[in-house]
Amino acid sequence: MSVPSAYLAVLAIWATTPLGIAWSSETVNPLMAAWLRMGIAAVLGWLLVRTLRLDMPWHRQALRSYAFATLGIFGAMSSTYLAVRFVPSGLISVIFGLSPVLSALLAQVLLREAPMAPHRWLACVIALSGLGWIFMDDATLSLETWPGIALLLLAVLLFSLSAVMVKREALAIHPLPHTVGALMLSLPCYGLLWLLLDGTAPTFDFSSHSPWAILYLAVFGSLIGFVSYFYILSKLPPSTVALVTLITPVFALLLGSLLNDENVGLSVWSGTAVIMTGLALFFWGHRLRPARLLL
Repeated sequence: MSVPSAYLAVLAIWATTPLGIAWSSETVNPLMAAWLRMGIAAVLGWLLVRTLRLDMPWHRQALRSYAFATLGIFGAMSSTYLAVRFVPSGLISVIFGLSPVLSALLAQVLLREAPMAPHRWLACVIALSGLGWIFMDDATLSLETWPGIALLLLAVLLFSLSAVMVKREALAIHPLPHTVGALMLSLPCYGLLWLLLDGTAPTFDFSSHSPWAILYLAVFGSLIGFVSYFYILSKLPPSTVALVTLITPVFALLLGSLLNDENVGLSVWSGTAVIMTGLALFFWGHRLRPARLLL
């Protein structure tokens, strides 16, 4: 796999995942759609692990690391699937764009990382201001949409917390077995939550988007996208990889508007622009240094 093709794959998959989540829940209960997605991905991933003869440990530290990863795979994703019936799918990518900022804030407390530079604190303020700008639109934050907004904010918190805790464990294991282990742990969680909140057997309408979106997210969103992401992360500077979080929200909003007839107001676009500005400052603000005077 070439680096450019892997990078393009990550961009395409991350931009289409929010719409895929919305479509997968079109005729299937959201939790069942998520459960099926993770189940298919777990089976395919396990077959790949066996085929590639990768080690997949089950000792105590491995189980703890899998459990922390499950915070994202189950906690964040189940919240996202439940939220998509209340908010436009493109807004998922916009709010998840805040995850690098939130992860950095959590790392200050949980990993005791060095204090953030002033430009990063300013970036956090700008990004959160953009989020507040989006919420000023009555059509975005209303009695009908606020449960979805709350669930998305919870999803981003769990996703960021999961990343920080997995990093703290520092388990030396190939990312594919690590993902498969977390997927396996997430399956009974999805099953229990589905049983508590729905519990009805699904019926599949193959003329709808749902079955195909579930399959797409299982193969591409949960496997190919993950492998491609870690591949480019090992080959490219982090600042280059970080461009993904700046580009995908715009495409996700466009796809939701064009393909799913989602109403995206001016406040959402302008708030997204402010958030992207904050993220750009967060990643590359260290380059904005005063020019040295030539004596």
